[in-house]
Amino acid sequence: QVQLVESGGGLVQPGGSLRLSCAASGFTFSSYAMSWFRQAPGKERELVAFITSAGGSTKYADSVLGRFTISRDNAKNTIYLQMNSLKPEDTANYYCRVVRQGLAYWGQGTQVTVAS
Repeated sequence: QVQLVESGGGLVQPGGSLRLSCAASGFTFSSYAMSWFRQAPGKERELVAFITSAGGSTKYADSVLGRFTISRDNAKNTIYLQMNSLKPEDTANYYCRVVRQGLAYWGQGTQVTVAS
């Protein structure tokens, strides 16, 4: 079955960096676009970044453009989210997602807290 496992979250000071990973299994990873979402307390889940199956195209939310970079390693069935210049408003639980045969699959999330 499809499994997505996020890791790499933690507590970081404003201006700092983190790299999130999402390890995928149970499907042909290299055939599917992948996304990172985040959800802060009391807010709706929002799309952060998207990457096509081969990694040739990416898209970002305006709020993270120029600070976050999504990438993937199809040999390792893993996507990444490099987050730089972190701000307190980036604090959220971060999730990866794949849509396969019309169904959305989510990981359990990894918490990112940006605070001094």
